[in-house]
Amino acid sequence: MTTAHSGQTPAATAFGRPTPITNATRMQKPSGMPIHKYGSYEAVDIPDRTWPDQRITAAPRWLSTDLRDGNQALIDPMSPARKRAMFDLLVRMGYKEIEVGFPSSGETDFAFVRSIIEEGAIPEDVTISVLTQAREDLIERTVESLIGARRATVHLYNATAPTFRRVVFRGSKDDIKQIAVDGTRLVMEYAEKLLGPETVFGYQYSPEIFTDTELDFALEVCEAVCDVWQPGEGREIILNLPATVERSTPSTHADRFEWMSRNLTRREHICLSVHPHNDRGTAVAAAELALMAGADRIEGCLFGQGERTGNVDLVTLGMNLFSQGVDPQIDFSQIDEIRRTSEYCNQMEVHPRHPYAGDLVYTAFSGSHQDAIKKGFDAMEADAAAQGRTVDEIEWAVPYLPIDPKDVGRSYEAVIRVNSQSGKGGIAYVLKNDHKLDLPRRMQIEFSRIIQAKTDAEGGEVTPAQIWSVFQDEFLPNPENPWGRVQIRSGQSTTGSDGRDTITVEATVDGTDTVLTGTGNGPISAFFEALQAIGIDARLLDYTEHTMSEGASSQAASYIECAIDGRVLWGIGIDANTTRASLKAVVSAVNRASR
Repeated sequence: MTTAHSGQTPAATAFGRPTPITNATRMQKPSGMPIHKYGSYEAVDIPDRTWPDQRITAAPRWLSTDLRDGNQALIDPMSPARKRAMFDLLVRMGYKEIEVGFPSSGETDFAFVRSIIEEGAIPEDVTISVLTQAREDLIERTVESLIGARRATVHLYNATAPTFRRVVFRGSKDDIKQIAVDGTRLVMEYAEKLLGPETVFGYQYSPEIFTDTELDFALEVCEAVCDVWQPGEGREIILNLPATVERSTPSTHADRFEWMSRNLTRREHICLSVHPHNDRGTAVAAAELALMAGADRIEGCLFGQGERTGNVDLVTLGMNLFSQGVDPQIDFSQIDEIRRTSEYCNQMEVHPRHPYAGDLVYTAFSGSHQDAIKKGFDAMEADAAAQGRTVDEIEWAVPYLPIDPKDVGRSYEAVIRVNSQSGKGGIAYVLKNDHKLDLPRRMQIEFSRIIQAKTDAEGGEVTPAQIWSVFQDEFLPNPENPWGRVQIRSGQSTTGSDGRDTITVEATVDGTDTVLTGTGNGPISAFFEALQAIGIDARLLDYTEHTMSEGASSQAASYIECAIDGRVLWGIGIDANTTRASLKAVVSAVNRASR
């Protein structure tokens, strides 16, 4: 038997020792791609830069441009209803500056701006912003859209980069600067002409393509705009320096912001705003480093929606602050509701691995990860007990989980479940292949946990027949196996002239026949109100349905995720009538909560 001495590697085979790895054997080969077509970004000469030593200790000002920059990048731009849902969501979350459209671009955007003003949808502490190019007719139409608003900002932009000066405008630096100056003057003139004293009016200017514009020229244009606007005490100007196309490392982006912040005159009356896009995949880092370099405000979209690779992601930025103990001043506590509303408005799904909000980001499939997480939870409870405090009162420290999922409305079940992904997939396959039930992902997770508990308790292999039997017992009571507080016998829904639905349901509640009635925006909403009368506090979280077969006699399967008295549970209903299937799904979840 051969023993390796310290610092030596034992022979891999009887033929000798393995060949050591050297730099030569590691060397990458040329890609053959046409790199000669592209130039590198310019560094900024700022040897005494200070931003690397800064820390972000407070939230910046935020501006959401979901309704403008985000909306214009959609395959199917938002309808008025989807726009309103997005606006209301942003207000509920706490955004105080919201870019609501490009009103001179068409009647749709103009009408939306008018609707939220005339319907009183804008809280008194929220400032709406509208974008315009630097043409007089467009500026007039833009300012006109703001008549009657309490707090409003006009955002004017023109491109300043060399390529745009040469290719698009075919003008000199002086020509481009004059566009910005004349546009600023026209905004002021039309605001004076069209807006009354009830409007607190602000102005924002963007030298578009700032990332490709010479720094000294960007400064020159911004100073010329300020000369017209005359920022001073009580008269702020917002200068937005957009990474319209992300072109450099985040560190160079920070250098550009520190240089501008140092060299702008009247700096104390300027709000310096950062607007990163994600072409290099580093928009979040660029925004954070720009804050460290002196920026005051960040413009972006929920979940990074926007042109090409998107705008900077406001959810990730805000949650990054939260994870470091800094209040983002935006409420992310119901992150799944935020995600679902965003998906509805944008008609685009959020990736399951999206930071903080994806379906899978708090889930561990690896056994070693699961073990570490479980031990982390146990340690948190022990530490809290030793200090005579609750777990929520001590510093969060659980392996693999940067934040407590509960703080954003997630449950622990998905985090600590012990089934593998293949196990979940196998269970879902049996239910779909044998019983035509296509369970939503989170319901798959919930049910796979139930199956895993059965296999843990009984051992052995669980068969498809056993899976179906457990599923029926858990979700679908029947005459042979009745259970639960509520059983539905019949139901009827009517729609009033106001568009609201009233539902009447004949049911048995705790063994007593009764009639439940309620009103809401749809039969399901009305049924939730009806349940309130018998002391059941339920709230809809998610809903999906599908037909189980083709033809007139086909049945519908309805899946509903509910929050019931602090618990999150799924229910399922199966019926030829889709409304009855939905009601049965609610009852399934309600009955499970009382089991």
